[in-house]
Amino acid sequence: MAEVLALSDHVIFNSFSQWQRYREQALAAAKHKLLHFGLRINPQQSEGAVEIYDPSAPGSRLGIVREAFRPELLDGISGLHFHNLCEQDVPPLQRTLAAVERQFGEFLPRMQWVNFGGGHHITREDYQVDELITLIRAFRKRWGVEVILEPGEAIAINTGVYVTEVLDVTKNGIDIAIIDGSCSAHLPDVLEMPYRPDVLGGAAPHDKAHTYRIGGLTCLAGDVIGDYSFDHPLTVGERLMFMDMSHYTMVKTNTFNGVKLPAIVAWDSRDDSLTIVRSFGYDDFKTRLS
Repeated sequence: MAEVLALSDHVIFNSFSQWQRYREQALAAAKHKLLHFGLRINPQQSEGAVEIYDPSAPGSRLGIVREAFRPELLDGISGLHFHNLCEQDVPPLQRTLAAVERQFGEFLPRMQWVNFGGGHHITREDYQVDELITLIRAFRKRWGVEVILEPGEAIAINTGVYVTEVLDVTKNGIDIAIIDGSCSAHLPDVLEMPYRPDVLGGAAPHDKAHTYRIGGLTCLAGDVIGDYSFDHPLTVGERLMFMDMSHYTMVKTNTFNGVKLPAIVAWDSRDDSLTIVRSFGYDDFKTRLS
């Protein structure tokens, strides 16, 4: 906690028991630098289409539900935080705010700020930016608080390409292409969500002449990115490029099966040049284990 307090200007606690445990230490640190302390609340307003990405799911460990809220322990707390969205637009936020005000509105006059968390797809082309601005302004005026939005995936959507190469083409009821990458090691979010990323030149199964199941090189039977169709038959050595891969990849890669981590390369669109930012080898695998 000492390190967190030294590095932060806002610290949000997930429960009252956690706040009680660190309260004296936190308030002591606040005597030497500007620090704000908050509590994460759980509005119990499920908006997540996928349960593992739903902080308001029944039994969630994330945030304080209304029945567990203890206003007598708010001394030293200046804000509330909720994070209830995942790749969503304004209507789910509107419903979430209604739940927050309904359940926690009586405590908002005691707060200086409210953090709306992340999960706002603000940079998406069809996102209702003007409605968001209106919503924030109204909330600030109604409760006299500052509103904080966390930067999320929206800062990086439609960026980043995962470049792979076909190692083998085989058949088992469907044509299968094995690539030199891995869903489980390099793209774990694809399996966890799950979702099917776009591939350059590819389409949905059977939309084009040749359909393939794209699988990784690990021993996991489910190491499969998805089924895609192409205008031409895939061949060994051909490169496949998966789009919109900046988020939840580099921060979640692992070396399962000893699979090499993908290099990080920067492309300069001005002159089409490539710069290797970081490449990985056996020593990176070894030093993570010993």
